[in-house]
Amino acid sequence: MEEVKVTRNYQITIPYRARKELGIEVGAKLLVQVEGDRMIISKKAGDVASLGLTLGRRIADEVIDKAVDEAGMEIGSGS
Repeated sequence: MEEVKVTRNYQITIPYRARKELGIEVGAKLLVQVEGDRMIISKKAGDVASLGLTLGRRIADEVIDKAVDEAGMEIGSGS
């Protein structure tokens, strides 16, 4: 376990070892979950928008990301 400091802008630096082990790169999206007095930060598994799928019309990346985030929260809560 490594200690990190919260900056005045409420940011933290992800330690090198954690970034390397998880393959986190600049621009990666992470999920933050609060359980009691713990904050769990997880690497987001894939980005549906990056697959370049089409459904006959263009869907904004933000709409797809929001749907994926909501589904992930629902799955994570066991609902």
